[in-house]
Amino acid sequence: MALTITPLSCPQNHRCPIIHVCPVGAISQNGYGLPVIDEEKCIECGKCVKQCPMRAVVKRD
Repeated sequence: MALTITPLSCPQNHRCPIIHVCPVGAISQNGYGLPVIDEEKCIECGKCVKQCPMRAVVKRD
């Protein structure tokens, strides 16, 4: 499983607040675009899932 960000749930109109909660720096964002989770770096700790105010971070199969 991996974590992903649902585009329809993410407003993509500001700097993403979950970038700074990732302990391994797996989340990046280009401008105000959709944040991206690097599957190679992600340890699936769930901090981003808990911190996303829009509940846009989900586990996918």
